[in-house]
Amino acid sequence: MNTTHILAAAQAQPGGGSSMILMIVIYAAIFGALYFFLIRPNSKKKKEEAELRNNLEIGDEITTIGGIIGRVVAIKEDEDAIIIETGSDRNKMKMKKWSISSINTVKEESKTENPAEKKGFFSKFKK
Repeated sequence: MNTTHILAAAQAQPGGGSSMILMIVIYAAIFGALYFFLIRPNSKKKKEEAELRNNLEIGDEITTIGGIIGRVVAIKEDEDAIIIETGSDRNKMKMKKWSISSINTVKEESKTENPAEKKGFFSKFKK
């Protein structure tokens, strides 16, 4: 009876190598999907935020991650900090650059940019 079990087990898995390759392909597909849906967008977002903070100029109106709205008065590159003034009584506050959430000042470049020149998936089909 023991030999029949061994023979049945041997006959049940004739293509064991191909199932191993299939598992590797499935794991690679899962890792690829995780990369394109989780890791890549997060790194692109961090890169855009770093570019936003590096393009900061004196006089820009900003919003911090805490919701404070103010105008940039000074930029301290050596400390990686900015000084903003808020309110009508012009209170000055020193903050780190990483606390900037958005720049509310509309730049001249965005006003002159032609919306038809923006590249997108459907832009090549528009005429």
